[in-house]
Amino acid sequence: MARYLKLTDADNIVVAVEPLAVGDTAENAQAGKRIPRGHKMAIAAIAKDAPIIKYGQVIGFARDAIIPGEWVHEHNVYLHDFDRDYQYGVDARPTDYIEPENRQTFQGYKRASGKYGTRNYIAVLTSVNCSASASRFIAEQVTRSGILDDYPNIDGVISLVHGTGCGLDVDGEAYELLKRTQWGFATNPNVGGVLMVGLGCEAFQIPRWMDFYGIKEEATFRTLTIQAAGGTRRTVEQGVEAIRDMLPIVNRVGRSTAPASELMLALQCGGSDGYSGITANPALGIAVDRLVAEGGTAILSETPEIYGAEHLLMRRAVDKGVGEQLAERIRWWEQYTAKHDMEMNNNPSPGNKMGGLTTILEKSLGAAAKGGSTNLAGVFNYADAVTQKGLVFMDTPGYDPVSATGQIAGGANVLCFTTGRGSAFGCKPTPSIKLASNAYLFEQMTEDMDINCGDILEGVSLQQKGDEIFARILEVASGARTKSEALGYGDSEFVPWSIGATM
Repeated sequence: MARYLKLTDADNIVVAVEPLAVGDTAENAQAGKRIPRGHKMAIAAIAKDAPIIKYGQVIGFARDAIIPGEWVHEHNVYLHDFDRDYQYGVDARPTDYIEPENRQTFQGYKRASGKYGTRNYIAVLTSVNCSASASRFIAEQVTRSGILDDYPNIDGVISLVHGTGCGLDVDGEAYELLKRTQWGFATNPNVGGVLMVGLGCEAFQIPRWMDFYGIKEEATFRTLTIQAAGGTRRTVEQGVEAIRDMLPIVNRVGRSTAPASELMLALQCGGSDGYSGITANPALGIAVDRLVAEGGTAILSETPEIYGAEHLLMRRAVDKGVGEQLAERIRWWEQYTAKHDMEMNNNPSPGNKMGGLTTILEKSLGAAAKGGSTNLAGVFNYADAVTQKGLVFMDTPGYDPVSATGQIAGGANVLCFTTGRGSAFGCKPTPSIKLASNAYLFEQMTEDMDINCGDILEGVSLQQKGDEIFARILEVASGARTKSEALGYGDSEFVPWSIGATM
């Protein structure tokens, strides 16, 4: 195993693969103090205010002069605004699609819409937090009854509750976001039946939501309100009965062969470290390139966590319009954070910094690697239905549960989540495959991690690991359980983006 990595010829730092002791040498620079694993050491003199280069890109600026062999981290690095070269589409290339007869398949659930699910859940959705407990009671009672044993094609009954639905402007942005998110989950191909439970007097009225989307009550879509049902106990009784009626209908759908082009892969990273942008993220990017070549879709998100790398994505935009859409989203976030007395560099988190990441630019350059090298085919607002094949971007916060909720509302039927520190996450109804960026994490949290990407540091090629990830995506899409599913994650990770004033 290499003791350190220099990622490009232009870099003036190296990354310590293993801790570098005082006196250890890297690129003719001698460590002046211990450099923790995953952290950076200067290999050239960096003048005060001069750029620090990693991945061949600016990740920050020297607070004071930095000498070769010095530890480079937040104590001597700062960030200021600087112009990034926005060129739209200059690196876009024709996609090299795999011939149809050579494309991969998975075993999925075909829906009436023509889409394929990778799971078959009945979801209990809530219009408002006031109906959250009743919804959980309904799902728990059905699950405890043991009746699901009689319906092997159903993966479970899940309650997807949230903390909003009232105290909001019914004509405002918060309402629109919740409306789109609820619709997206109700129509996600991993959901075979829906029960929507409300209180009755909330701002987010179920009939209004149904009218907007043209939804009608039917065998696999039912609604209840606590006030009309006569209280909590009667709501639970009626909800359980409604689901019992759905079970045989939802169970009729079995798995059948589907092309990999029917997969919509959500891309997430959380608890990143200094290895994430070197191992797990670029390996996932290779799997994304393969999925796109198969005719499938991948959703890159977390706008605050591509900040500083957005210019590289814009260069891959299929046209100027797509590039400008991404630029507009970046400007919105700059205004949004300034309005709330925040800054885009409030990220990385303390855990990210302990793992070796210093600035948002460094984190973003590594995070964007999840998107591979394929063209950027489209940009979507939060929870919008993703209607474009290929690599697309969805505007979401960097907070993982909120971001993944938007992607699933957009139609994602499988998800890959990279981590270097050890995020605990799952997101029903969509299975989440956890990718560890380093072997230590994989061994430390073996019951949570699905794939070890740390062996890339020991000689496994990025291409080999990307192939392994893609194969695992097909297996999970066909029904293989992920570690987070085995642990029971997913019911509490439905977190719609709450934006604007709570009234």
